[in-house]
Amino acid sequence: MLQQTQVKTILPRYLTWFETFPNITVLANASLDDVLKSWEGLGYYRRARFIQQAAQKIVSEHAGIFPEPFDEIMALPGIGRSTAGAIAAFSFDQSTPVLDGNVKRVLKRWHGAPDATDRQLWDWAQEAIDGSGNPADWNQAMMELGATVCASRSADCTRCPVNQHCSSAFQTVESSALKKAAVKDVHWQIELHTSPDQGIWLTQRPDFGIWASLWTPPITELASPPEESPCHIHLLTHRKIHLYANTEDHAPAGKGQWFSNLDSIALPTGIKHLLEKHGVHT
Repeated sequence: MLQQTQVKTILPRYLTWFETFPNITVLANASLDDVLKSWEGLGYYRRARFIQQAAQKIVSEHAGIFPEPFDEIMALPGIGRSTAGAIAAFSFDQSTPVLDGNVKRVLKRWHGAPDATDRQLWDWAQEAIDGSGNPADWNQAMMELGATVCASRSADCTRCPVNQHCSSAFQTVESSALKKAAVKDVHWQIELHTSPDQGIWLTQRPDFGIWASLWTPPITELASPPEESPCHIHLLTHRKIHLYANTEDHAPAGKGQWFSNLDSIALPTGIKHLLEKHGVHT
């Protein structure tokens, strides 16, 4: 949940998640709609699907018991090398490093190498944790140092407990290669089919791409923006989605179904805001 999402947003949702899915087997057997509904509002819904797929693999291949070997953790859906390193170190006391954005920044500054490659950073991280004597504490300290003192915008070297050993202390120079990721404008036409008796017509998005597996009104991607202003603009990390809504009188076509109650299905936050602007209760 903490990937790309702030701690203050996560805390209440973390507890609710385990009330809904108290163990791996319950999560593995849950419907995808229930999983996505529990994740609603957190964004990056692919993470929720990966969590359930990992639970299903643990049940089918590991008798419902989370595996300890690093390679088996890595083989679970949605778990990369850094996340596997965190799990192995924190849960099983293995000497496996975490290499998130904070740790990368600390290592680059520590070694005075702002353009160091990931391969070099992994080597440095492994060398450091092998000599730490306590993998869990070392990983936590590195992440906290990057989050609180050795921050991305500026390093507070006066408060750093290891500034006398850092190659970049009081003279931090960042990589000239850092560039802000481009944000692409996307224009979507939304068809709103509503009925006093049947509710609203929704379709389920494909299992890939933006808002994968979530429910939305029918969407058509426009090649160019229309003349009118969008009804709502929703910002993603690399996309700026302009939504234009039409209230349709004709019967809906294609795959979909009527919903008179939206409490049991997951809607994208952008669609929820759009529906609210058109008086549709979500």
